[in-house]
Amino acid sequence: MHLAGESGPTAPSSTDGALVERARRGEHDAYAELVRRYSTIAHRTAVLIAGPADAEDAVQEAFISAFYALARFRQEASFKPWLLAIVANAARNKLRSSGRQPRLRDRLAVDRAIGPVHVAPSAESAVVDADQRRSLADAIDQLPAKARLVVTCRYLLELSEAETAQVLGWPAGTVKSRLSRALDGLRLALSVSSTPEVGEP
Repeated sequence: MHLAGESGPTAPSSTDGALVERARRGEHDAYAELVRRYSTIAHRTAVLIAGPADAEDAVQEAFISAFYALARFRQEASFKPWLLAIVANAARNKLRSSGRQPRLRDRLAVDRAIGPVHVAPSAESAVVDADQRRSLADAIDQLPAKARLVVTCRYLLELSEAETAQVLGWPAGTVKSRLSRALDGLRLALSVSSTPEVGEP
């Protein structure tokens, strides 16, 4: 099955649900349109979770898995978080099998499309220049794994809390509480890193 490069008469205004239904009937051009529509955010998700070395493989595996899982997709659901849950799972599997955890600053360097990260009003100024951006990336890297995931989904991928819950397979309340603790940890880490040591001017 060719995921990209298959073109057909797919209308740009087709809804995700309509494209999924057509893809279920065997219209590969409809699924190719879904791939084109979500390839960028799928790749960003894989890069931010697994790192650039494994991102492409994770995305390819995810799109293939999603194609064969279309029969289980509920039409009333949103396709993007459903797909990104599959991408995130593939990326986490790659990360576990590789046994390495690329630094977030390296992952962000690959993903040039990511804009300023606003984690909280008190931390907005921490993303103004490159040094502070690196400090924020390093602080996120120090978070526990689940906290990194929720921050990545909510702020780096700019998903809603509901979408984050669907992508990670967590209850909405769990997303909210883990996000709150993660932001508290980030604010503390950033305030400590910006505090001059004794003897500094």
